[in-house]
Amino acid sequence: MVSTGCAAAVGLFAGCAAIPPLENPVLVRPDADVENPILVAPGAPTPAGYAEVVERTLDALDDYFDIKPGSRLSGIIETLPRTAPGFEQFWKPGTPDNRERLWATFQSIRHYAIVRIEAGERGGFRVYVEVYKELEDLPRPAAAATGGAIFREEATVDRRVEAATPVAVPERNWIPKGRDPAFEQVILRKIQRAMYR
Repeated sequence: MVSTGCAAAVGLFAGCAAIPPLENPVLVRPDADVENPILVAPGAPTPAGYAEVVERTLDALDDYFDIKPGSRLSGIIETLPRTAPGFEQFWKPGTPDNRERLWATFQSIRHYAIVRIEAGERGGFRVYVEVYKELEDLPRPAAAATGGAIFREEATVDRRVEAATPVAVPERNWIPKGRDPAFEQVILRKIQRAMYR
């Protein structure tokens, strides 16, 4: 009797552990990747069309980066580097990749973007987005207390005013770590939605 009840319970609960059907409405599919470069504003390239593409691209980039001053007519938009937010700064926009966010939580990482806008071969404009990431390289950890005291066999400290120098600031070097394709996709989708709304 007990074994029959256990078998029935196992059979009942095993049925609940089945894989959901493919037409499950709760199943959320990720956004499809957008090709890089994207073709926007199809038709004959005009100065007004170019101005609109540049304006919408600047609007999309402005949500993530500060834009470097430059010429709108050059077709290249560069941004200033921005420190990547980690999980502790969930309200700040940044890369959608959780692995990159985790990495930015424990390391100093920054991103910058370069966008190229060119006339397409068959009309419209091609917008090419590149987002680069860099890792901070310090000579020693920022809050390290080791090596602060050095005992020498020299005379007392020279206290003349002209001998005093400003406090040394550690030199910051950044190690290039390649591109961030997930971040590029977010910006490309935003540009595409802005052009066709």
